[in-house]
Amino acid sequence: MAVSLSPKERLLRVLNKQPVDRPPVICPGGMMNCAIVEIMKKTGHTLPSAHHSKELMTALSSDVQNYTCFENFGVPFCMTVEAEALGSEIDYGSLECEPKIQKEAFASVKEASFLPKGTIGKSHRAAAVVQSIYDLSRNGDIPVIGSITGPISTAASLVDPMQFLKELRREAKASHRFIDYVCNHLIEYAKLMADNGAAAISIADPTATGEILGPKMFQEYAVTYINKIADSLHEIKVPVIVHICGRMESVKQQIAMLHGDALSFDALVNLKNLKTEFPNITTMGNLSTYLLQFGTPDKIYAQTERLLSDKINIIAPACGLSTSTPLENIRTFTKTVTGK
Repeated sequence: MAVSLSPKERLLRVLNKQPVDRPPVICPGGMMNCAIVEIMKKTGHTLPSAHHSKELMTALSSDVQNYTCFENFGVPFCMTVEAEALGSEIDYGSLECEPKIQKEAFASVKEASFLPKGTIGKSHRAAAVVQSIYDLSRNGDIPVIGSITGPISTAASLVDPMQFLKELRREAKASHRFIDYVCNHLIEYAKLMADNGAAAISIADPTATGEILGPKMFQEYAVTYINKIADSLHEIKVPVIVHICGRMESVKQQIAMLHGDALSFDALVNLKNLKTEFPNITTMGNLSTYLLQFGTPDKIYAQTERLLSDKINIIAPACGLSTSTPLENIRTFTKTVTGK
């Protein structure tokens, strides 16, 4: 393709299965964010403050894009926004450590109370994310990716996770009712992101791995509710990236059932083989984040070249990056794809 594409045009063309000059190289935010300590120390725009302020969030996302040369802006910088809005208590972490769930809102899906429509959008942190997306989207050439936590992972952040996973089998009716409730809030939140300029929505659902759920529950719960979100966003013409962690052998046949416009998998998954087996899937990934943190630039270059030669559609980290990942390694990664 002779024409030069902007990063936004390139990403949207790939997500729409249209030809491009080369793959985009992105890091979508949320679970897969790149707010590394080295960048924050250079700029003074730091976490955890940037989890709460739309100005700091916008500045830090811009810093990340500027220093790493990933071809997108990505917010938020964690996976706790939704769970906090729906009732869980959060430890906001530090410069080095991302936020985590301090206390789940409910002990069981049977004990859960359901909050009204609009709850997430009214939360301070979700509002900061949406406002940051609006500000970032004004740079029209670089796409903003709004990242949401997937329905299974959000539900497991609201109910004690061990109890939640047991109840998927033992209390299927109550579990479906609860996850559907969570799903409706996530759809509303994702649509707010899209309405304010997000070019695409990324759904990261690490708890929905086949290793945890197995094929039957993966199809019954993960596929059903991820697709409910994806289908709702497709109705308003917004493309969707879906990331699933872990090994996928046990749920390989269910992969093709996911309605994501691109599917992102961990470094454990051979994307070249996946493309051969499911040629209609748009693949995304999957450079090892362990390699990004601890590897040499030469090894990162070689592995990135392998992804390019395997014709992976979107080049990206395989999972969440450590905040101590060296900037030099990330720049080696992105430069190998972009040439600059």
